Amino acid sequence: MIPHYPYFGVEWKIIPLPITFPPQHQDRHPGFEYEMVPPPIFDNPAYQGSGKLLHRVAIITGGDSGIGRAVAVAFAKEGADLLLVYLNEEEDARFTREYVEKFGRRVITLPIDLREPQNSREIVETALRHFGKIDVLVNNAAVQYEQPSLFEISNEQLENTFRTNVFSYFYLTREVLPYLASGSSIINTASITAYQGEKTLIDYSASKGAVVTFTRSLSLNLVNKGIRVNAVSPGPVWTPLIPSSFSAERVAHFGLETPMRRAAQPFELAPAYVYLASDDSSYVTGQVIHVNGGAMVES
Repeated sequence: MIPHYPYFGVEWKIIPLPITFPPQHQDRHPGFEYEMVPPPIFDNPAYQGSGKLLHRVAIITGGDSGIGRAVAVAFAKEGADLLLVYLNEEEDARFTREYVEKFGRRVITLPIDLREPQNSREIVETALRHFGKIDVLVNNAAVQYEQPSLFEISNEQLENTFRTNVFSYFYLTREVLPYLASGSSIINTASITAYQGEKTLIDYSASKGAVVTFTRSLSLNLVNKGIRVNAVSPGPVWTPLIPSSFSAERVAHFGLETPMRRAAQPFELAPAYVYLASDDSSYVTGQVIHVNGGAMVES
């Protein structure tokens, strides 16, 4: 039996949060949320939107599942229309689209390979064709591959990690920028590994370090245009990335190393993205919000 930690919402609704997970592994990259046991908790039913993103349009990469799905739900509750970009996880993407549509927002799902620079133009054209504008960009797509040493990281793996986790952020941001007005927001997903490292995720950790520096440098470059650039740095989060990249044994202990002694659920990350996307953070740029269960990091 999986032990649970009770979370009490605004209306004292109890959301059972797993502390540990059954051993499991998916052999496919990226992973699929519908195969995870237990499924990630991507929506907090006690979260009530207040129009913070009303009439805004957001592009979310990796928007089919995991953190991306949770952010899509929270953004929709706050009034945003959405373009959700994903690679090939059709079932997850269909579920997310149907769930978001329940909140009365428009949502488009687009399967596309972000590693190819020309595809970013198609993403922007799709957003403009359906919504007429872009206000928020969430660069969130990522891959990771566990390897015991540097010698096990092939040239192909290294290139794939950086093309997905770093290059795609450059490509899509470059295409979106001409259509962002003052007050727009760019949010990048970093990782605690950028600050603490991870001995079996050397290339992934390095790529997330690049995301942090990209965020800080771009924020300085765009501050005079009124475009804010920030990042969220998660600790361990129960997403498809975990069973698709870690062994079944490691999954069974995932998140227990944090001070809170558990992994986060995706819905616990979403409010940080809402804050950075909305006018609540109008005086915030070049910053990284750490949502990591209490780990102390040097920002």
